[in-house]
Amino acid sequence: MARKHSVTQSSGNVFADLGFSTYEAEKLSIKSALMRKIESYIKSHDLTQDQAAQIMGVGRTRISDVIRGKIDKFTIDALVDMLARAGYHLTVKVKAVDKEAA
Repeated sequence: MARKHSVTQSSGNVFADLGFSTYEAEKLSIKSALMRKIESYIKSHDLTQDQAAQIMGVGRTRISDVIRGKIDKFTIDALVDMLARAGYHLTVKVKAVDKEAA
């Protein structure tokens, strides 16, 4: 017997799709992007967790938490600080939400 699968159109934010409030989904999306950038930096520079921790001014366990995707253990500020210490300059783009499209 064949199963029927339904496909739901994504909102563009996986956290919103999972049922988080708009506010929380936006924060989680930002944290996720920052964590992916940190992980990418570590991989592209072939760093050990100890080396990354030294560069970013945190303990090795914090780097481990990033690699393991423990998003709830970080604030946006902490992730921005880690990237800044790694030599990144962050910019912010803010745009209004089209309430009619939402």
